[in-house]
Amino acid sequence: MAKLMCLCFIILTIAVVVSAGGCDGDRQDMIRECGKYQKFPAEPKLAPSDACCAVWQKANIPCLCAGVTKEKEKIWSMEKVGYVANFCKKPFPHGYKCGSYTFPPLA
Repeated sequence: MAKLMCLCFIILTIAVVVSAGGCDGDRQDMIRECGKYQKFPAEPKLAPSDACCAVWQKANIPCLCAGVTKEKEKIWSMEKVGYVANFCKKPFPHGYKCGSYTFPPLA
């Protein structure tokens, strides 16, 4: 029984450590490399850098979208986020929800 409890504790500890990191690295990379292309105002839309697109290609988008709050949506133009995603060849599917924003069909 003690071995089972120890094993459960180890598994729980690993799960907490992994989930605590989540996608914080992706979030920081996205802010650093793509922030200026995705913030308000919604216009003009600027072509993102190669470094920004590299972040988009490797980022865990579902994890990032799960962390989008109403407060973050006041900073980040979700329309520009969609533009950058399309430009970087990793577009959001029609109807994909990121925070409270639902992406429309691609133009």
